Amino acid sequence: MTLQVTKPSQRCDTAAMKKYKSTLLWFRRDLRLHDQAALYQALKQSEQVFCVFVFDSDILAPLPRQDRRVEFIWGSLQALDTALRSHQPGAGLIVRHGRALELIPQLAAELGVQAVFCNHDDEPAALARDAQVTERLQSFACAFHSFKDHVVFERSEVLSAVGKPYGVFTPYKNAWLRKLEPFYLQAYPVERYISALAPSPLAKGLPSLAEIGFEPAGLSPHLGLGSAGAQALLEDFLDRIDQYASARDFPAVKGPSYLSVHLRFGTISIRQLAREAWQRMQAGDRGAEVWLSELIWRDFYHQIMHHHPQAMSRAFRPEYDAIRWEQGPQAEAHFQAWCEGRTGYPLVDAAMLQLNQSGYMHNRLRMVTACFLIKDLGIDWRRGEAYFAEKLLDFDLAANNGGWQWAASSGCDAQPYFRIFNPVTQSEKFDAEGRFIKRYLPQLARLPSKLLHAPWTAKPLALQACELRLGDNYPQPIVRHEEARLATLARYAVVKGRGLPAAEAPDQAAL
Repeated sequence: MTLQVTKPSQRCDTAAMKKYKSTLLWFRRDLRLHDQAALYQALKQSEQVFCVFVFDSDILAPLPRQDRRVEFIWGSLQALDTALRSHQPGAGLIVRHGRALELIPQLAAELGVQAVFCNHDDEPAALARDAQVTERLQSFACAFHSFKDHVVFERSEVLSAVGKPYGVFTPYKNAWLRKLEPFYLQAYPVERYISALAPSPLAKGLPSLAEIGFEPAGLSPHLGLGSAGAQALLEDFLDRIDQYASARDFPAVKGPSYLSVHLRFGTISIRQLAREAWQRMQAGDRGAEVWLSELIWRDFYHQIMHHHPQAMSRAFRPEYDAIRWEQGPQAEAHFQAWCEGRTGYPLVDAAMLQLNQSGYMHNRLRMVTACFLIKDLGIDWRRGEAYFAEKLLDFDLAANNGGWQWAASSGCDAQPYFRIFNPVTQSEKFDAEGRFIKRYLPQLARLPSKLLHAPWTAKPLALQACELRLGDNYPQPIVRHEEARLATLARYAVVKGRGLPAAEAPDQAAL
């Protein structure tokens, strides 16, 4: 398997004899034509390029019949197929359903291609799959070429002065910015070689969702599909990017870019986004600077996954695996209440309902809900990580794992274990008027704002006036935060190897 990183001196567009008569471009998490690294390399090096996407049954088998990600992929593939055919009639996508590690070599042999091109996927399971594909291709002298496309800097491109990978974000970010230059953000000129797309009778269009075992799950229309949907969201965001730093933490405000799902499935180029942010940051735009930092976090977590793949299934800091998490019937009941938005803490419940109903959750609320599960309920972070992995439309293994381990204090550059978010004060700070809460919990809409964040503090007459019956149409809190905070400090004391009296811990209840 050839893993290639194109250097500045190598990205040259001078005319040259094609290396291959025909190749196969394998689309994966890169569902676009514009600025697509592997597609560019395949077109440039080949007389003919066939394009394939595999609905990989190894990935799809555990999913429910209604899965928003599958629906998003399916809709984006429709747009991709149309775009391919607009450049070369008959050169649409070849679409297969089954095990990619078997179907890609079979198709390569059937087409008689000399190489398969794709972009890197550094998730451990994907690397294992690609190794098997490479071995099978080698059996009939077919090459396998993979390229960087999903991040700006990957793997070992950003290292410390002594050649070690970073485990703390700020020095990584500083090194990332020092390394950055315009070349790394240039778009690959795919259009220059697009005539190499090859028509194929195997490109028969997409199977229906039902034919691959799924049915519509319902996508939020504002997310859009394919490259056109991504570009529309980007244009909307660029009109308000200067407000990003001040607006991004408030879930009732249109602050985020909402581009995470498009980054996840590659319907937009990370280079385009980083270029927009970097150029605006250099012009003094504070919002763009903060947004670029978020994109750098994404690179950071991907290089952590590359250098520490074991962290995808256990604590990045091994000592945190000694923590004993809550188990038994009550823990199970608490976990189900968290999943279903029935904890009695309105901000937590509204956030979980947003996730369950839309497949999206605001970034601030991802931190709040994760911290609540781990440090108020004492439940293993891996259970929450798995639930997010099932529900999030923009699920990305590296970022999801990094976020959950940050909340659990077990990850690289994580919050200190004694920093315990108070779900009420978080609610008061970031949804002061309850606009977000009321959207998902209309039964609380008549409560005064000062009571909305902690309904159990309201007097009986106030609850009666609002037709709110705690324990009936809205639950009582399943835990008391202050008691849970003390239990968490005791639970995490094992990390330090000694008991930690609560009085010695910093008072973080107001965070």
